[in-house]
Amino acid sequence: MILDLPLILETRRNHALEHATIHLLSRKFSKRMAGHSNPTGFFLLGDFQTQDVWTAVTEAHTRLNSGESGLAVHPGCGTNMATTALLAGTFAWFPLRGTKSTLWRLLLIPIALLFAVLGYQLSRPLGPWLQKYITTEANLGSLQIVDIIPVRKGVHRVITN
Repeated sequence: MILDLPLILETRRNHALEHATIHLLSRKFSKRMAGHSNPTGFFLLGDFQTQDVWTAVTEAHTRLNSGESGLAVHPGCGTNMATTALLAGTFAWFPLRGTKSTLWRLLLIPIALLFAVLGYQLSRPLGPWLQKYITTEANLGSLQIVDIIPVRKGVHRVITN
């Protein structure tokens, strides 16, 4: 399966570890934060001490390996945002797609808005489902934390292997 190809699987596992880390940090700190995963680890954006990042990443790793797969799904994930934008936009476009007349387009705007709301509502459960089954992999397998490097103020690089 394509999701199990090495580079993709490594990215999905790092994405799960990133989410779990952000969950744990957000319980301890009320700071803005974000992350970006790739096959070799992830970047953590947020004003944290390196030791706090180490603590959160190692706890996240342990908890995911203990079966707390729910930590791999995060409400602030870009998967949720992309799913919402794609479905709402596509659904809004649907009633307008064949109209050439500006007048008809204006008259169809209320219907397009209703379709957009429908797309938005459908995206609410779809985004977390996509995270759980497609964009993250909570089973970390043999993934190990290699190092955590402070890149600059507000940016840490978590390196995995």
